[in-house]
Amino acid sequence: MSKVLVLYYSTYGHVEAMAEAVAEGARAAGASADVKRVPETVPQDIAAAGHFKLDQKAPVAVVADLANYDAIVIGTPTRFGRMSSQMAAFLDQAGGLWMSGALNGKVGGAFTSTATQHGGQEATLFSVIANLLHFGMVVIGLPYSYQAQMTLDEIAGGAPYGATTIAGGQGQRQPSKIDLDGARFQGELIAKAANKLFG
Repeated sequence: MSKVLVLYYSTYGHVEAMAEAVAEGARAAGASADVKRVPETVPQDIAAAGHFKLDQKAPVAVVADLANYDAIVIGTPTRFGRMSSQMAAFLDQAGGLWMSGALNGKVGGAFTSTATQHGGQEATLFSVIANLLHFGMVVIGLPYSYQAQMTLDEIAGGAPYGATTIAGGQGQRQPSKIDLDGARFQGELIAKAANKLFG
């Protein structure tokens, strides 16, 4: 059985919900899956005043955790077409893992949330994927075998590069069934790959 880490940052809970769905998919493939979040870098009083979701149950990760998993799936909201500063700050501390090759050959993937349909989802996924490739990881996205992402009947997230959701400008839209099922689908694919490589 492979070990999967779903590592995320979520300001308002949208990416948190997607992270839980990714973990569900990984477990459905027979892997163990831990959900952890990166540290908040915004001061507590400012985060509270900004209505950040401060009651997230996932434990806070440390960089050394990454070496203990066969697969790492990274979720972050979009910040102007790239990953959040909280996730970037965390990954920027992984130079030692990169230097030692500790993540070479592991399986990885990315998922994200944006305020709007065209708010930089794919660019954000690529900003995460670039990190994964520098770490020497094998990247798995959300292929079109997950056909629900191609629907024209409703607003839906999803891209071949990873699962996504659309939060709305005020965070009013929660991840839909299509979005969450896409996250589960990607989590299951990543776990199946890790099972073949490490199981």
